[in-house]
Amino acid sequence: MVRKRNIQVKCPICKKPVNVAEEEFPFCSPRCRLIDLGKWASGGYVISSPVQDMGEGEDFSREPDEES
Repeated sequence: MVRKRNIQVKCPICKKPVNVAEEEFPFCSPRCRLIDLGKWASGGYVISSPVQDMGEGEDFSREPDEES
């Protein structure tokens, strides 16, 4: 007999425990699902810009040469 594990995580909005088998997973309710959707739609969640690659073989530790 195979036992299913009853794993619980916290709702990302209100932090209530949520069972992974629930219909609204990973949210605890339709209300929390809509709040999350609203944050995405309004730009509340953003991905940070990538770190700029300094390039290979270039030495950026020196100060630029002064021009006379």
